[in-house]
Amino acid sequence: QVQLVESGGGLVQPGGSLRLSCVASGIIFRMYDMAWYRQAPGKQRELVAIITSGGSTNYADSVKGRFTISRANAVNTVNLQMKNLKPEDTAVYYCNTDVRKKDYWGQGTQVTVSS
Repeated sequence: QVQLVESGGGLVQPGGSLRLSCVASGIIFRMYDMAWYRQAPGKQRELVAIITSGGSTNYADSVKGRFTISRANAVNTVNLQMKNLKPEDTAVYYCNTDVRKKDYWGQGTQVTVSS
């Protein structure tokens, strides 16, 4: 069965950095696109970044130039490096993949940007 486990969230001051990681199991990781979503209180879940099986990336406009998504197929891991964090980046961040038209989600990791 597909499992996604996120780590790396926490409390950081504005302008700071965090690195999120997601380890996947139950899939041939290198074959699948991987994504990070986030959901802030009272808002809909939104796509933050996606990396294809071939390594192409795409980002939400709000994080372009600040966030970098990457993958390490040898260890079934997708990372999200976040720099110059802003209070509006505060949210629960979720790892996601689509396997045969079914969405799988991790449990989420809280990122709080506050002074």
